[in-house]
Amino acid sequence: MKICIYGVGAIGGFIAARLAQSGAEVTLIARGAQLDTIGARGLKVISNGRDHVVNLPCSDDPAKVGPQDAVLITTKAQSTPAIAESLQHLLGPETVIAAVQNGIPWWYFHGDGGRLEGHRLASIDPDGRLWRLMPPERCLGCVVYIASEVREPGVIQHNFSTKLVVGELDGSTTPRLNILAETLRHGGLDVLIHPQIREEIWMKLWGNLSFNPISVLTGGNLREIAVDPDTRAVARAMMLEARAVARSLGITSLIDVDARLDRAAGVGPHKSSMLQDFERGRELETDALVGVVAEMGRLTGVETPMIDAILGLVRQRSNLARDNKAKPTENSEKTH
Repeated sequence: MKICIYGVGAIGGFIAARLAQSGAEVTLIARGAQLDTIGARGLKVISNGRDHVVNLPCSDDPAKVGPQDAVLITTKAQSTPAIAESLQHLLGPETVIAAVQNGIPWWYFHGDGGRLEGHRLASIDPDGRLWRLMPPERCLGCVVYIASEVREPGVIQHNFSTKLVVGELDGSTTPRLNILAETLRHGGLDVLIHPQIREEIWMKLWGNLSFNPISVLTGGNLREIAVDPDTRAVARAMMLEARAVARSLGITSLIDVDARLDRAAGVGPHKSSMLQDFERGRELETDALVGVVAEMGRLTGVETPMIDAILGLVRQRSNLARDNKAKPTENSEKTH
């Protein structure tokens, strides 16, 4: 099976290395230092105290790669519109696309059978580019639970879990779904096929939409946010609002809110991915994790006052940090 990993970050790099061990024909799309290092020394993954290096074809130009059997998009969700055009070079008549990303995907209302069937979410696909260039008919759902990080260019530190959950958008079982799942399993990944992939999307999103933006606003880790009475109350309110939105869309599987908060506390002093991105000056997954839930609330008539408030605050925090970074320093102004 020919598989392209588009975006060789912490998750993409780990999956790529595992797939290479499965016998799949894997090609990477990367850029910058990651591209240069992988081309020169290979991709190193550190897992369970062991180093493993794989040498894989790597390019920054999808046109040089050509059509694939499957494309796994492992960039952050906010980067997807920018790659949609170049990704076309990877698509053949039967190519499958799986977005291995956090948050609500652009295809969410395709094949769900509800009253919003076919609706396009403006917060994550404002001009319909994703729906048009990566049509839902090509897509499989994917939820990732792998915890890893880029230690330095070309080096991935795998921390825990190899779990991926995949599913067809309409809940069917198809040859393409089974083939991709089995290929991933051959690489040693723990892959589950879920007949209702949207339930799994919400289960993962439920924690991310609250803990991630709160961590950016406070600097707190998961345990600190879940244990402190004030931030726990904010997270709890956001999760209750999100659960109401989910239920209005037919998702009834979300567990007790306090049990979910206690689970987060049990993770320990772990920084959310959004806080890590903020500290590194990167663009945040705000719309895919928070803005889209506020939009869904408006679509379904469910009020989300706490989500709306935190969304506004984290957007301003991110915008101000970006603007301050762009401003010249006092010393640099004097030299011009």
